[in-house]
Formats: sequence, structure tokens, C-alpha cells
Amino acid sequence: CAAAWMSLLGGCRMHGDMERGVHAAEQIFELNPMNSSPFVLLSNIYSAVGKWNDAMKVRKRMKDGDVAKKPGYSCIEVRMRVHLFVAGDMSHPQKEEI
Repeated sequence: CAAAWMSLLGGCRMHGDMERGVHAAEQIFELNPMNSSPFVLLSNIYSAVGKWNDAMKVRKRMKDGDVAKKPGYSCIEVRMRVHLFVAGDMSHPQKEEI
């Protein structure tokens, strides 16, 4: 059932439907409180309509609940070697050149 609510929340984000988005996010919070996706989507919905305080409240609720978003990453292949880059990670041996 959480997957259906997530689909609705994603649609609300895409179409700017804040009212339904809030309802869908609350349903997901009840079903899967450690899933970071609804927090991020709801925060983005609020931000898109200029409700910055509400967006900050959602992020704070996420932080207070110890819900962590997985960091973004990208990878490239150079000379048959794959290089992985993770957001905020400064451990790559060639970070100065990059």
C-alpha cells in the first residue's frame, strides 16, 4: 500500500498538488517512518510553492526521527577503470585534480 501512496505523492510533486501531497506523505510516514523519500518529496512540494518554513519543518522532522537520505552518486569509466563519486565524499585519491 505504501507504493501506491508513493506514486500519488510523486504525482503531487510533479503537478504541484500540495493538499493531496501532504495527505499522501502522512500516510507513508505512518506505514514506513524510516523512508526518506516522502520527506524529501514533501519538502520539495512546499519549496516549489514558496512555503519555506513548512519545508524546513519537514526536514527537521526527518532529522529528529533519525531518517537519513542516501547520498547521491555518479560513476564514470576512464581507461577501463570505474570511478565512483559520492556527494560530500572527499576521499578520491585524485580529488585535487578533479
